[in-house]
Amino acid sequence: MSEILKSPLLWHGAGKTLQLTLYSAVFALVLAFLFGLMGTSTHLWLRAIGRTYVEFFRGLPALILMFWFFYSLPLVGFRLETLFCGVLALSLNYGAYGAEVVRGSINAVPKAQYEATIALNMRPMQRMRRVLMPQAVPLMLPPFGNLLIELLKATAIVSLISISDLMFGAEKLRASTGKTVTVYLIILVVYFVIAQVLQVLVRLLERRSQRSLGRRPQRGAARSIAGTAGAQGAPGAVVAGGSGGASS
Repeated sequence: MSEILKSPLLWHGAGKTLQLTLYSAVFALVLAFLFGLMGTSTHLWLRAIGRTYVEFFRGLPALILMFWFFYSLPLVGFRLETLFCGVLALSLNYGAYGAEVVRGSINAVPKAQYEATIALNMRPMQRMRRVLMPQAVPLMLPPFGNLLIELLKATAIVSLISISDLMFGAEKLRASTGKTVTVYLIILVVYFVIAQVLQVLVRLLERRSQRSLGRRPQRGAARSIAGTAGAQGAPGAVVAGGSGGASS
């Protein structure tokens, strides 16, 4: 076991997995807010664009997207970097789930808050920035945390296009040492530890966002969004379809 733990393949792969997770999470977050906000727009055409993106990429496996970017695009004259193929496929897929989290969280803000912003004659951007978004962000964080863990685990597929992530390094170690059980046990532990660290960071962000609003973290309110994930088919996240939002 010691030779496996000391192997550069293992720790280089862990670093590459973290890099993939970080890049994909940032890109997916941008897409989630962009298309999630479109979903709350009063303009039909913006809502249509947001819904089209969500339904299309949420319905496609990230693995097929990655293969399409890596193997199919070069046949028509577009060649992407291998790392970018993995990041793009994961970001587009998980950004679609995240967009529903953003839309649902904004719609979960009490309708009275939205009506108050209208009574105060706030512009749409002011409503979102000063009133709706600060209350929606604490609701987004628990399902975003779940999506982040799912994204971390999904990075294992990039080994299929020869990106030297944790899974790729594990396969090389298994082939060179013949210790299949030991190698897979170690990478299970590594994935678990990374996931727990990410989850702790998300919980700290959640508590901080709650305190910024002058209230204690309300687990029940946050889980009301995260609790219906299975019904929507999202991996570890839900969309709260609250009836009182800016789109109403």
